[in-house]
Amino acid sequence: MSDATLAPPPGDSRLAYLRRRLFSTWFDGIVTVVSGLALLWLITTVLSWALLDAVWSEENAEACKDAAGACWAVIDARGRLILFGLYPYEQHWRSALGCAIIIATMGLSCWPAMWGMWRLLGLWLAGFGSFVILLHGGVFGLEVVTSEQWGGLALTVFIFASVFVIGMPLAVVLALARRSNLPIISWMAAIFIDTVRSLPLLTILFAAAVVVPFVLPDWAQGTKLGRVIFGFALFYAAYQAEIIRAGIQSIPKGQEEAAQALGMTYRSTVLDIILPQAFRNTLPSTINQVVITFKETSIVTIIGFFEVTASASAAVGRGEWGAYYVEVYVFVALVYFIFVFGLSRYGAYLERRSRLSHV
Repeated sequence: MSDATLAPPPGDSRLAYLRRRLFSTWFDGIVTVVSGLALLWLITTVLSWALLDAVWSEENAEACKDAAGACWAVIDARGRLILFGLYPYEQHWRSALGCAIIIATMGLSCWPAMWGMWRLLGLWLAGFGSFVILLHGGVFGLEVVTSEQWGGLALTVFIFASVFVIGMPLAVVLALARRSNLPIISWMAAIFIDTVRSLPLLTILFAAAVVVPFVLPDWAQGTKLGRVIFGFALFYAAYQAEIIRAGIQSIPKGQEEAAQALGMTYRSTVLDIILPQAFRNTLPSTINQVVITFKETSIVTIIGFFEVTASASAAVGRGEWGAYYVEVYVFVALVYFIFVFGLSRYGAYLERRSRLSHV
């Protein structure tokens, strides 16, 4: 519902407008009062449980047994395990700094001044490269930490960023290949996209982690994490390619023909005319696919990776904290909510910006 729908008509006071909308009949009035009381009860109950009656410090953990509210002491005690997983304790600052860098890179990518192919490319090479260097080490005097020890929020962010960095360019290539005038290229792209889209993500990740080592020589296998990320990126690229192709098809054919008539090269036509409009036309679908991809990173826990969801399960695995799993999963849900809500709001901002630019 738009803001215009919620606003009162011209010349009508807001109080009169609300009275007409909420209390126009006796039944509407009863429904409004009952719903309002239920909402008020829900809000006060949640606030009491989460804030007012909660136990916050590990030092007061004994009070959790008799507390009427949440026991956030489990986050105080096991928060590092949730956020950093199996990463060495004394090196947690590297994982935290790496997450901050990649989040800052994502934020700068949302800044219109950075919207340029070479600027975005340089930004992500610098940000993602710094992230990998911090997590892995081996240079600048940093201790080497193998990918098997990565975990928690850092691993979730790393998988998401890697899938996006690999998958988006591959999606563009697949979308353009499917529109190729060469039948063999178009057919191969179509077969690849339709095959990958017909498979569940878990099947692809399981095959990348377990099956691929049996069919490839040792030198071509790479790490388990690398194979899983590449399989995830192929899955993302197949879906995103169809979104981009739909955006390209929405562009009037005359624009491409005009570019050819002006003597523009294929590269210039694609980069300067077709793709910018295609991405603008598919912003809602693209943002939705990015949000889905971030949430699907939790699937990797099934194939043995210690991302933030698996870290949360381990945090309540010990006996003294086992009764407070609700608080742990609420905390993890809040982490996912912050990322996903931020992405969705950015998508809404881009839509508004795109509409205003056409007014």
